Amino acid sequence: MPESRPEDVVPTGVGRRLLDVVEVMDRLRSPGGCPWDAEQTHSSLRGYLLEEAHEAYDAIVDDDPVAMREELGDVLLQVVFHARVAAEAAPERRFDIDDIAGDLVDKLVRRHPHVFGDAGPRDVAQVEAGWEEIKKAEKQRRSPTEGVSRSQPAAAWGQALVRRAARVGLPTPEPAELTVDSPEELGERLLAVVAAAEQRGWDVEDALREAVRRYAGELDAEAAHRATP
Repeated sequence: MPESRPEDVVPTGVGRRLLDVVEVMDRLRSPGGCPWDAEQTHSSLRGYLLEEAHEAYDAIVDDDPVAMREELGDVLLQVVFHARVAAEAAPERRFDIDDIAGDLVDKLVRRHPHVFGDAGPRDVAQVEAGWEEIKKAEKQRRSPTEGVSRSQPAAAWGQALVRRAARVGLPTPEPAELTVDSPEELGERLLAVVAAAEQRGWDVEDALREAVRRYAGELDAEAAHRATP
């Protein structure tokens, strides 16, 4: 089966306005542009990236297409902004928006051999398994903790670690007994736990984050043990 090229499947003309975004950012960061934009760095911008991602998430949860359009644009702005900052960096740290886009295209093509290669048809479960196999080979990761963001909320961090550990046969925490019958009831129960912790002056996020951090350390230790000849 001949290998497909990404350009063969992209509708003609789509993405033209993305070039306008790059040109506007160029104007903002160039002499005579915006003094605030000109002085920003990766570090000064990082909080905005999280803020805009959360606002886009909220728009999706609210199923608000108008807000989605705006908030995803703000997320795109952060990507373009960071790319422009990087394009002005020292040679050993330099990359630009084309490098970002090129790496992304290469990754998508590489991780979808059933679309762009000759792997043949796959169902959703096979696609997920194949993606993980390819990613594992690419990253040469030694533990399921590697590549999982530690700055995300503790519940999301813990869920990601449990999911990854289960996939590779590493230990997962003993599940608590759930006496609820729906995600809605679970949410109410968790909120009640938050309220009880607040009454005692405990920070639920910090408590869970510390537990997840300990679990991450256990996973790293177990992965290292299994990798030892």
